[in-house]
Amino acid sequence: MPLDSVFMQAKVLAFGPIAEEMGGREHQVDILPNSSVRFVLEELGLDMWLSQGLMVSINGNKVNEDEPVCDGDEIALLPPVSGG
Repeated sequence: MPLDSVFMQAKVLAFGPIAEEMGGREHQVDILPNSSVRFVLEELGLDMWLSQGLMVSINGNKVNEDEPVCDGDEIALLPPVSGG
């Protein structure tokens, strides 16, 4: 079986400083089946944002870091808003 058929694809939408860190707003990522949001963030090197109040949504629904990611999902990464 070809290695690339093991992976699923998801779209990551990044906003604010996360988009700057990733070098753009939209990214296609290869993920393993049964991956959680936390695993995807770890693979992208963004898991430190979880402790800073990162909000994550999958297909428009707010989820926690343990939520499984499915093939074709759209994952939005919304950093905490700062200012005053």
